[in-house]
Amino acid sequence: MTDENLTHRIRFVSLSEGSLEGALIDLMNMPEVHRYLPLMTGPFTQADYRDFVTAKQAMWNQVGYGPHAFVIDGQFAGWGGLQPENGEADFALVLHPDFWGWGKRLFKAVVAQAVQDNVFTSLTVLLPIERHNKNALVRFGFKEEGKVDITGKSFVKYRLYLS
Repeated sequence: MTDENLTHRIRFVSLSEGSLEGALIDLMNMPEVHRYLPLMTGPFTQADYRDFVTAKQAMWNQVGYGPHAFVIDGQFAGWGGLQPENGEADFALVLHPDFWGWGKRLFKAVVAQAVQDNVFTSLTVLLPIERHNKNALVRFGFKEEGKVDITGKSFVKYRLYLS
């Protein structure tokens, strides 16, 4: 099955959809996911969920884009998409381990929507410095730009030019 056919199995859903609350809280607290989120310092609680959804909805209200929840074949798969980061569109992706093989297809779906809906000349990705596997980013055409510090945590910034 081609990637094009597979993308029809993906739905972008608002993070504020109430039925996703428990699944999103569970995802953010999974040890295998949590270790890739260096800005999270403790358990992700119901209060954190409310703050998270409020902050992500504010992005939509302020700049007209932001992250989504991803539903694949009717199952919550994670969240991500483009979100504003220092005036740029930054790609984020947090997936349930059952869907870790879907990153490329989700990235393509997000970029296709972004190009259709907005005018972006480039996208960035901030990869935690502890993550040594940058191969997927390089295959997509991202170029390393250097290190960025966010609240005391180090990330490597990558950029993909769209034109």
